[in-house]
Amino acid sequence: MKISKKTDYALRALFTLVEHYGRGPIPIRELARRNDVPKQFLEHIMLDLKSQGWVQSVPGKNGGYILAQRPEKIRMGQVVRHFDNLLSPINCISTSRYERCSQEPVCRFRRVFLQIRNDTARLMDNATLASVFSGRPVQAHEVFDEALIGGAGI
Repeated sequence: MKISKKTDYALRALFTLVEHYGRGPIPIRELARRNDVPKQFLEHIMLDLKSQGWVQSVPGKNGGYILAQRPEKIRMGQVVRHFDNLLSPINCISTSRYERCSQEPVCRFRRVFLQIRNDTARLMDNATLASVFSGRPVQAHEVFDEALIGGAGI
């Protein structure tokens, strides 16, 4: 599974709003700067987040964006599904973009991808913005774990 730039940028903005939760609005320019996101693209994303009821805009000189819900109420799975519409690594196991494959009746590896989809959905649906924010950033040694390096392309 690979998320789109739009989803990536939406999550960046949401986590900045979580970090700033309860301290007033953040201007769109500041959100764009902090998250290294083109301002015009972010404006569209913020309108989309607003339409879902996840963020709220505050007009005026000191206006900007705030979370419209508590961070414990918004789940990563909701955000990813909203922007990307799927969590499946292959289409023959997708509920939203299902495509029949001629090998379905005999395919063995499809089950592994189904488990990946189900585990990913479970993880993302249990991951609230609050719980993810309370975690720590990933360290380089975790990404480049020697036990996994042999699986180049991960």
